[in-house]
Amino acid sequence: MDKSTLRKLYKEKRNALSVEACEQGSLQIANACQKLPLWSYSNFHLFLPIAHHKEVDTEPLLTLLQGRDKDVIVPKMEEDGQLSHFLLTDQTPIRNNALGIPEPQKGIAIQPHQIEVVFVPLLAFDRKGNRIGYGKGYYDRFLAGCKSDVVKVGLSFFKAHEELLPTETTDVGLDYVVTPEKIYSF
Repeated sequence: MDKSTLRKLYKEKRNALSVEACEQGSLQIANACQKLPLWSYSNFHLFLPIAHHKEVDTEPLLTLLQGRDKDVIVPKMEEDGQLSHFLLTDQTPIRNNALGIPEPQKGIAIQPHQIEVVFVPLLAFDRKGNRIGYGKGYYDRFLAGCKSDVVKVGLSFFKAHEELLPTETTDVGLDYVVTPEKIYSF
């Protein structure tokens, strides 16, 4: 299957989930993240979910990170196809952009090389750690600019796709994917 077909398939699978299944799955994913070997790090990049696309709700994970006194960095999409990154504080104004993505409006800018762990949104992944996102390349460009040892953690409601996903030279693989049932390590 090509990437476009896989995107459509996994969007349909996610849209078929009930609100309750998304809430429960998101909580299970956050709880499972506590088992990852990440907790010695300080700077965590966390995407804010598009609620109407039934993405994994990262609020339970945000609560967990803040409870452990971790610095949480959130992204903002820029017109040039890049992400900018801001430290999330009580004063950080968050608004939905035109795509419905919650984003910081301003704040303390953080550079990609300062980030130690990135929680990555995705539609599908395979057993080798390849992922398929929405196809705009924001996260691949961002991850390419991070330190080589940045820990990349995908979050998904679904198990690994059985067949290997099609990849391109610009795709950046994951180190882990956390689902409600399992932690995959690559």
